[in-house]
Amino acid sequence: MNLGQALTRAREIFLDNSIEENALESEILMRHALNINRTQLYMDLERELNPVHHELFHQLIERRLKGEPSAYITGHREFYGLDFYVDRRVLIPRPESELLVERAVSLVQDRPISTIAEVGTGCGAIAISLAKNLPGARVYATDLSSQALEVARCNCRRHGVTDRICLLEGNMLEPLKWPVDLVVANLPYVMEDELSNSGSLSFEPALALNGGPDGLTKIKNLCHQVGRRLHPGGCLLMEIGWGQGEAVVTLLRRLFPGDRIEVYPDISGIERVVGLYLTLGRF
Repeated sequence: MNLGQALTRAREIFLDNSIEENALESEILMRHALNINRTQLYMDLERELNPVHHELFHQLIERRLKGEPSAYITGHREFYGLDFYVDRRVLIPRPESELLVERAVSLVQDRPISTIAEVGTGCGAIAISLAKNLPGARVYATDLSSQALEVARCNCRRHGVTDRICLLEGNMLEPLKWPVDLVVANLPYVMEDELSNSGSLSFEPALALNGGPDGLTKIKNLCHQVGRRLHPGGCLLMEIGWGQGEAVVTLLRRLFPGDRIEVYPDISGIERVVGLYLTLGRF
C-alpha cells in the first residue's frame, strides 16, 4: 500500500466514524507517523508505506477513533500562525480564540498598550501570540495549574519570548501585583452537565473547561476582579460561549456603568468576545 492509498483508506474510516475534517485528520496523522511536512507528503504519494510506518499509522488511527484529539496524538497545534506544543495538561487552542488576539492587536491603533495580563494561559498560545505581534508590550500570563505553566514555559522558549512573558501561578488576576493596560481571558465556559457527554473533551483537563452550573462562574469572578487590575482607560477582552453574551454584558453594565462595552462575533456569526473599555479617570 502506498501513501496515497493509505490516506484514502484513513479518510474512509474517519468518515464512517463521523469524524469531521477526515481528510485533514488523515493527513496530520500520516505526516506525524512519517515525520514529514505537507509538501513532502504530497510529493511522495506513490511511495510504498513500509511495515513499520504502516503499523504506526494504524495505531494513530486507532487512538483517534477512541476520541483522542489529533493535537494530543501529535503534540502540536497551530494557533495564529504559530506552532505550539500541547499535551493533556492543557486545553487545546481553538481557532475561534484567535479573535481575542486580533482584537487585542487592533487596540494599539487607538491607545497605548504596554502591559497585558492573560488569565488562564494554558499552553501560552494567546500570551505568546500577543508577545510576538506586540513587541513593545510586557505580558503577564496567569494560570491556576502549575502543570499548565510548565507547558507554557516550554512554548515561551520555543518562540523566544521568555524575556517578555512573566508566568504567574495563581487564581486569575490575584498573582498580579500592579494594574495593566489590557486583560485578555479565555476562561472555562462549558456548563458542568455538558462535560459528562462531551466526547473528545473528556481528554482535556476539566479545570480548563468547567465553567460551573451556568458556564459563567469563572467569567463572573473575573468581572468582579478586573476593575482593580486595570489602569484608567484600560481594556478587558473575554471569550464567551454560545448564548452567554447577554448575561455577560448585563453584568459588566452593572459593574461598570458609563463605560463602553462591545460584543464581537466570530466568523460563524456567534458572539465570541466581549470587550470592556474603561474611560480615562474611571478609577
